[in-house]
Amino acid sequence: MLKALHEQNQSVTVGVKLKDVNADAPFDTGLEYGCPARGMWNIVHTGFLVPECHEIFVCASNCLRGVVLTAAEMGTMGQFSTITIRENNVLDGNMEELLIEGTTSIINKLKKKPKAILIYTSCIHHFMALDLELCYKTLRKRFPRIKFTDCYMNPIMRKSGMTPDELMRRQLYSLLDTASKKDNGINIIGNNLTTDDSSDLIRLIKKSKYKLRDITYCKTFAEYEEMSKSKYNIAYLGTAKKGLYDISKKLIQEPIFLPISYDAEIIMDNLKRLANILNVDISNFDFKTSEAMSKLKEAKEIIGDTAIAIDYTFTPATLSLARLLLDNGFNVKKIYIDTISEKEILEDLKERYGNREIVFYPTVNVMMRVNDRRQKEKYFALGQKSAYFTDTRYFVNEVEGGGHYGFDGIKKLAENMIDAYKNEKDTALLIQEKGLGCNCLL
Repeated sequence: MLKALHEQNQSVTVGVKLKDVNADAPFDTGLEYGCPARGMWNIVHTGFLVPECHEIFVCASNCLRGVVLTAAEMGTMGQFSTITIRENNVLDGNMEELLIEGTTSIINKLKKKPKAILIYTSCIHHFMALDLELCYKTLRKRFPRIKFTDCYMNPIMRKSGMTPDELMRRQLYSLLDTASKKDNGINIIGNNLTTDDSSDLIRLIKKSKYKLRDITYCKTFAEYEEMSKSKYNIAYLGTAKKGLYDISKKLIQEPIFLPISYDAEIIMDNLKRLANILNVDISNFDFKTSEAMSKLKEAKEIIGDTAIAIDYTFTPATLSLARLLLDNGFNVKKIYIDTISEKEILEDLKERYGNREIVFYPTVNVMMRVNDRRQKEKYFALGQKSAYFTDTRYFVNEVEGGGHYGFDGIKKLAENMIDAYKNEKDTALLIQEKGLGCNCLL
């Protein structure tokens, strides 16, 4: 028998204590929920990082609502089109024709032809075994001056293989062709946000003879194409790791994965490895480690024993950040995360802090919709979802690591924590903004 969720016990507990968290299956799976924290980028935001492109979404009208709103919020409706799939298309079996002729009609109506077109197909195409190869082959023949690539709005991919987020970060560079000659370029790939110029990573690259390239720097499609000439590709987000190796193999470039971390030893190992590859002498390089730890100590003195909540949208190295804060005396009490990728860190946290009242919560569990968000004490949050679930107005409003990296990243984290603790925010208003940091009219 169906029951209304709002009638459920408001004090329902869906969290798991740190000592009981199973890294492989931390929570029960089932009906899922999306809380109203919209700061993470979606596939529309990411696709528009390609300069001079046009996006075409091919799916049912119900699926189009969200992506149309995103394009409107960004002010990019002139670079955005849709092809609506109706029941007769499925029954008549003309899905290939619909995609090809629909795309052709859109291109012919555009006053200025784009340099590239990103076509987003949906789950219905895969259920119907659409011949995508035929579609793209036909379109490339009709429009030889336009580059086409396949992108996906496919929720059925979330639980197996590459996730839609991972796939989008890879496809972002699929429009590049292998360069016949390499130069002294080095790419940072897989990021939605520009890495801070003050970060240890960027400063180290600029100390070398290599030219830094990043899709977030590109203003024209020609600049984007220059990325294929680079010798190296760097990625530091876990969601970009799979794409890093695929892209590097295709473009005959050397991949360097330097995972974002808040552990001093790992940060130094990453930077030393990069310095060795780039042939940079770092014997006199100032990594500002003391500045970072001094600022973190200052943050602790100001924040004191205030309860802290962290969520996975704030940084992909969620548990690494939790360990940094716990090791420096912060009162971390809640961690909002759906899957565990940092398994070694989890086991370390269990061993050292398993007796603490630290609780892990799934953000997508449907019972989080009715879980009581009222707290008995003041909470300070890192990330929009943790701010929402703890109902606090004191939080650092960043996503995806905020473009920070290394010891400089720790210093900026501490500075932002101090500022956020002293200045409350309108949480309900801020977390509605989609694609935090993107080119959005809102």
